[in-house]
Amino acid sequence: MNTVIMIGRLTKDPEIRYTQSGKAVANFDIAVDRPFSKEKETDFFKVQVWGKMAENCANYLAKGSQAGIRGRIQNRSYEVDGQKRYATEIIAEEVQFLGTKGEKKEDNAFKPDEVDGFRALNDDDCPF
Repeated sequence: MNTVIMIGRLTKDPEIRYTQSGKAVANFDIAVDRPFSKEKETDFFKVQVWGKMAENCANYLAKGSQAGIRGRIQNRSYEVDGQKRYATEIIAEEVQFLGTKGEKKEDNAFKPDEVDGFRALNDDDCPF
């Protein structure tokens, strides 16, 4: 089994390109905070997205955007000046757009004083 799920923020705008057959490929880096460290520690991952989702990422994500990624880890090698190099990437199968940098979290809790003629009860109004 090779499955990765992470939530983080993009460190730069996605870069999109197209293969010779016309298929879209988007690449971006994502910063993910380590949840249980005493000091704030962050890991950085390269993410690759294919197809229509790649085009959506290029159009709707930007540096600082928060995204949820589900995919798999993939290793590849390549040569630069005769030296073999290795890269580890996340190949995204699903990308959820979660917010933009600086976006304020809204309190979405339902707190009505009165809705459709009914009012909220406080503890003193309850007979039990």
